[in-house]
Amino acid sequence: MKAHILVVDDDQRISDVLRRTLAYEGYSVATAASGDEALRRTLERPPDLIILDLMLPGLDGLDVARRLRVAGDSVPILMLTARDTVADRVEGFEAGADDYLIKPFAPEELLARVKALLRRTQPERHEVLRYADVELDTGTRVAHRGGREIELSPTEYELLALFMRRPRQVLTRDVILERVWGLDFEGSSNVMEVYVGYLRAKLETDGEPRLIHTVRGVGYVMKDSSARATA
Repeated sequence: MKAHILVVDDDQRISDVLRRTLAYEGYSVATAASGDEALRRTLERPPDLIILDLMLPGLDGLDVARRLRVAGDSVPILMLTARDTVADRVEGFEAGADDYLIKPFAPEELLARVKALLRRTQPERHEVLRYADVELDTGTRVAHRGGREIELSPTEYELLALFMRRPRQVLTRDVILERVWGLDFEGSSNVMEVYVGYLRAKLETDGEPRLIHTVRGVGYVMKDSSARATA
């Protein structure tokens, strides 16, 4: 069965375009015109993905995303907005967005991003990835470092899984963006850097040694510099 998507936008024309575009692809679509209505609809029928405008009456899109994340809801969120500065994007990601698309948008790109986000939540072959003192269960999508459990957002999970499948291998910025986000991002975007920072903070909460290292001008590498690691 196709995924259920909640479209949140107070512009009826945009909502109609999104609803028709998504329904044509076979998705089940619900709409909301305000932040309060969006939160109510997520309780009535939890969506598999939310397309969320930022400028809404009442609670804005950032507030909606923050409230969902504080409540422990990890539903993928695609923010769709006219706010196009790097600062706006960073604020959106910090509020809990998994992707960010600027208006006006091409329907083909919107659908590609929707499909990429939904792929992250589909069941995959169950395995436990291990490197140094980190374990990542691909079935539960829960990580552990030592005896400590680490809760990951969908994007953080994809990023950590990529590093753990390629330990000690330098991954370029383009490779990471393509494998985790599924599309090429503008060169000025620092989305990847923001999420690497989030992941580092969670892996190093108890002062553990850094495992994800910056390779200046190239990208990142996961390596254990404190001791000889086993794959």
